[in-house]
Amino acid sequence: MKTISKLLLMTLVLFAVSCKQNPAESQEHKTMVENHEEMEASHKMMSKDHDGMKDDHRKMMDSHKDILNDSIHVVTEQKHSALLNKHGVLIASHKSLIDKHSELESQHASGEITLEQMLVEHEAMKSEHEKMEVEHAAITKEHKQIELEDQMMLKEDQTKDSEI
Repeated sequence: MKTISKLLLMTLVLFAVSCKQNPAESQEHKTMVENHEEMEASHKMMSKDHDGMKDDHRKMMDSHKDILNDSIHVVTEQKHSALLNKHGVLIASHKSLIDKHSELESQHASGEITLEQMLVEHEAMKSEHEKMEVEHAAITKEHKQIELEDQMMLKEDQTKDSEI
């Protein structure tokens, strides 16, 4: 009877040890996946804004092509071009962050990293994402300001042309 009890106890211990919870089923992991989906949606919006900024830049360049030797318009174009480059870097960095976040999900789901490691890395990535969203908002605001300045200058040029 002692042998059967020992075997039964060992079987129960082995069963308990082998039945770990799937990390991907934890609430923390599900929350991380939801946050990842939000990051991807944010990235799509940022990319769409970037495409719009590139279109605006092309329009700006087209509207300036008939203006000769106007250093103010050249400065505006340069500011806008620099802003586009800055935004492009932000978009690339954000894409890299999303890729790292996706890798974190995979590592946690496969059990390569612990829940604690995942939570620490996820919080760092979440913080980075939030900083990028703030930077995106600032770039968008600056873009709108440059557009307004350019439109005002174009109106002034039209007024000057009509007076002549």
